[in-house]
Amino acid sequence: MTETLFSEIPVSSLKENPFTLIGEEWMLITAGDIKSFNMMTASWGGLGVLWNKNVCFCVIRPGRHTYGFMEKADHFSLSFFSEKYRDMLRFCGSKSGKTINKAEATGITPAASPSGAVYFNEARLVLECKKIYFQDLQPQHFLAPDIEKNYPAKDYHRMYIGEIVRCLVKK
Repeated sequence: MTETLFSEIPVSSLKENPFTLIGEEWMLITAGDIKSFNMMTASWGGLGVLWNKNVCFCVIRPGRHTYGFMEKADHFSLSFFSEKYRDMLRFCGSKSGKTINKAEATGITPAASPSGAVYFNEARLVLECKKIYFQDLQPQHFLAPDIEKNYPAKDYHRMYIGEIVRCLVKK
């Protein structure tokens, strides 16, 4: 039934501005399977083309509960929501899945894609991604000194690159 809520489209047909989509509207990064998953709100990341593939990149700090799920998963999703879900996104960005079931607490409905990636029925746009690369950010490679101010605890992000394997838009 979940699949009927969405239409699958080629990701190349998206007309979204990635700077607005990620930096202003935010997204949920979700990893795991329908039995055990976690999601976190993110406003850092990107969309583009790399190695002749449509890709996204996202970054997760090792201290985040989602990090462990991302490490184990082959697929993950990026879910984007309408403005009426802003409070849910704030909640999911400020609470840990270690201590609370965020989907249950916010009332959003998880669904699983054929690959097992988890996304949410309330999303307006879902990018299902297959992990193809990761890299730990290394401070010695920061070329702009002000970047370091984002890491007072020295908890540098791990960057994941995912091939976008499906793009779902709400019908």
